[in-house]
Amino acid sequence: MTQPPHDEPTAANPEELREQVEQTRAELGQTVEALAAKADVKARSQEKAAEVKEQATAKATDVKEQATAKAAEVKEQATAKAVEAKEQATAKAAELKEQTALKAGELKAKAAELAHQAQDKLPDPVKEKAALAAEQARTKAGQAGQLWQDKAPEPVRQKTAQGAQLARDNRKALLVATGVAVVAWLAFRRKG
Repeated sequence: MTQPPHDEPTAANPEELREQVEQTRAELGQTVEALAAKADVKARSQEKAAEVKEQATAKATDVKEQATAKAAEVKEQATAKAVEAKEQATAKAAELKEQTALKAGELKAKAAELAHQAQDKLPDPVKEKAALAAEQARTKAGQAGQLWQDKAPEPVRQKTAQGAQLARDNRKALLVATGVAVVAWLAFRRKG
């Protein structure tokens, strides 16, 4: 038989010896179970896989939350930039419109001034001829208008009426353009 370890007391009677054997068997059974659990690769793999899966799920949830937060932040920044760009474009458009209106007003005033200067420089016989020609043109225009009313189809008359209204609405511009054209014609005629 083997000798008992030095750290364990020896049994004094058979009953104690049986108890020691039972205790040793129980400890040995626990050790065998622990070794079997360590040797069970499939169970350990499943435990490890479950652990890794849990970690991956937690990480995916964390990444998803971060991505959602970042997307919301980017969307908010993009919206703010779009609003800012729209405001800048609106301000620039208003500024350009104002500048265009001022420039148009300046050009209109300059054209009117040039027309008045040209009219002042015209000799009286030319002014009289122009007035006579204008009167004749009005008479002829009235006759042509009446003929037009009598002969033209209704849709064509409506379109013509719209054009005439547009001309009446822009009368000053048309008069200035006509004045400039007359001055240019007279200047060209004198040179030639």
